[in-house]
Amino acid sequence: MKKATTDKLPKYFRIMQTLIGEIRSGRLAAGQLVPSENELIRKHSISNTTARKVHAELEQAGWVTKVKGKGTFVRPSRVDRSVDRILGFTRNMVEAGRQPSTELLSTKVLKSPRRISINGRRYSLPAPVCEIKRLRLADNVPMMIETRYVSERLCPGIHKRDLTESLYEVYQKHYDLELVQIDQSVSAVLIDAEKTGFTGVTGTIPAFRVEGVTSSAKELVLEMEESIYRGDRYRFSVRATATDSRNLSQ
Repeated sequence: MKKATTDKLPKYFRIMQTLIGEIRSGRLAAGQLVPSENELIRKHSISNTTARKVHAELEQAGWVTKVKGKGTFVRPSRVDRSVDRILGFTRNMVEAGRQPSTELLSTKVLKSPRRISINGRRYSLPAPVCEIKRLRLADNVPMMIETRYVSERLCPGIHKRDLTESLYEVYQKHYDLELVQIDQSVSAVLIDAEKTGFTGVTGTIPAFRVEGVTSSAKELVLEMEESIYRGDRYRFSVRATATDSRNLSQ
């Protein structure tokens, strides 16, 4: 009965699902060539049109990417970035099974305050402020570029610390600060990867621009963030719960 139901599905769709299964299982790894249109035609006895549709549907769904003159390759899987958790880059990558690393691009102490408006609320970070620019990588692949503005009042001398470490761990270990709240806004943008600072990446790519404010106990603003996350490497997710089912509508 199950086979009869499956057989009713279009042939291109069945082939596509088989290839997706191989990608999910790891038999087709990221960066590996998927079977060409000619290979699909020979193996499944399908037309050129059906073979092209298999590739087109896989690409549209984000499973593969086509490189002109070279073939169709399995796309690297994206890392989920939850917006409803206080989660640093390092822990996010470890949970995703990746090896995180950091390149410190620059650091300096600013004598002027920083101000930002997030979701309609205005925040201020009094001077002095430590500006930290870093390139964050996973398995040696550039993932995001961040600029963080950290309170030197709450974290005196932080510019002298090892800033390739997780800042969240630095806050806790050296300043006994616990993070209690993050307010962020996320917007989709297109960037010139090379000009933005993603080493080894060229061309225009989709990205997420994240602006945020992190507060410690007593709602003291600890840091502000302006970061660019690669849209081809990240997927932002949010979890919502209903407090009153009577207020739900479809």
